[in-house]
Amino acid sequence: MTEAVLVTHRLPAGVSMRSGWETWPGEGPMPRGELLSRVADLDGLLCMLVDGIDDELIDTGKKLRVISQMAVGVDNVDLESATAAGIPVGHTPDVLTETTADTAFALLGAAVRRIPEGQRDLREGRVGEWDPDYLLGGDLWGTVLGVVGLGRIGKAVTRRAKGFGMDVLYSGRAPRETDLGAVFADFDTLLAEADHIVLTAPLTPATRHMINRESLARLKDGATLVNVARGGLVDHEALAEAAATGRIRVALDVTEPEPLPRDHALLAMDNVLVIPHLGSASVRTRAAMAELAIANLEAGLRREPLPACANPEVYSQWSGG
Repeated sequence: MTEAVLVTHRLPAGVSMRSGWETWPGEGPMPRGELLSRVADLDGLLCMLVDGIDDELIDTGKKLRVISQMAVGVDNVDLESATAAGIPVGHTPDVLTETTADTAFALLGAAVRRIPEGQRDLREGRVGEWDPDYLLGGDLWGTVLGVVGLGRIGKAVTRRAKGFGMDVLYSGRAPRETDLGAVFADFDTLLAEADHIVLTAPLTPATRHMINRESLARLKDGATLVNVARGGLVDHEALAEAAATGRIRVALDVTEPEPLPRDHALLAMDNVLVIPHLGSASVRTRAAMAELAIANLEAGLRREPLPACANPEVYSQWSGG
């Protein structure tokens, strides 16, 4: 008998699923009401980070054997409720690490060297003959990079920074064993000493709005802030106030909400670069994410440990078979 499986969004081209699995055919995220009406009959769910997998949905999905998310972060999933219900939750770490770190450095370099401003000036006919004072930006080499959260992506960012001749500070819950040459610093020290800061921390109750008015006030004049993690790490109203002074540069791959409203103040500022969550958006990486999400789903349906499980403690509840 074929298990009832729903995929809440189309997967990248070229990725094949098991026959009989159903994909939501609409554009954009699957409507909440539609998902709730379907989940009671599902054995497996392959979801995206835009889906709210909360206690109500998990309680409704009495037959669910596995939830598989095509993302690293699972802050949109109520892991406690899933674990209590005996449902393993798959996610897709590792396969997007290097691509997301590439994006972090692309954003950092573009913001520091004022690349988007130069492109806008060219398109709008505001560029004259070469001027030695035109659009002077900063440097990456010989500067201090602060990495907030030295997990997989944070380490990949650090490796790239060393190639640019940067010194690296990192902050987190505690120092970590590493051969990357990065130096541990408390969060306040990192904010005050780094020339550029990249956020790669997970979103938790403790890290929500860790970038706020108080933390922004500690940044150096001319500092650059890059976020490739989760939008909820940043208080965007406080960020808009700080960026409006012209004292800092900002580059965001993720925001809260996502996308930002078209009239949001950040989108009108020359010293702010915002892109629409492209951190893992390479052909190779998105395909790898989808393949791992499918592998997680298939393992859960077979009642086997998932290749990448966000709540492995759930296995202690399994009686086997």
